[in-house]
Amino acid sequence: MVAPTGNWWLPASLQEKKWVTLSFVWCMILFAMMPLWHFRGGQNPSGIRGKTTPAAFRARVDRFIKEYQVGTDHGYPLVAPPPGADIYLQAQMWSWTPVLKLKKNASYTLHLSSVDVNHGFSLYPVNLNFQVVPGYDYGLRITPNIAGEFNIICNEFCGILHHNMVGKVIVEE
Repeated sequence: MVAPTGNWWLPASLQEKKWVTLSFVWCMILFAMMPLWHFRGGQNPSGIRGKTTPAAFRARVDRFIKEYQVGTDHGYPLVAPPPGADIYLQAQMWSWTPVLKLKKNASYTLHLSSVDVNHGFSLYPVNLNFQVVPGYDYGLRITPNIAGEFNIICNEFCGILHHNMVGKVIVEE
């Protein structure tokens, strides 16, 4: 074993000690900001959150479909809830259920949950991304302001057919 050349073993100079101290203090300030920002900052997901079970959420989605189904879209139930309603969207390998038909400029509360594994809710082409975790009901207050058809893409790898997990939201005038 050969020692490196130079004077690296000498005590740090005053200037080096100041920089190390300043760096350490800055690290502690940033470390303290993490919990502070979690509780006081805007880092928490917007909307309403609550716990649920996959079976309870699936049952709620089934009741929602039964109550507001107006047809089918490529084999998936197509639902048209009235403005102001709570709407439900279930993520499950490898589908989003049901297809939502909403009114432009009407407000809804969108409830998202998964009944199996983690999924990612991405509304294309709108820049809206959300993590969908089993056991949690995420309620988002939404007001669609553009008419058209929007695809829902899973952006969290959820299995071998992840690439087929595409849902749809239809917004009408």
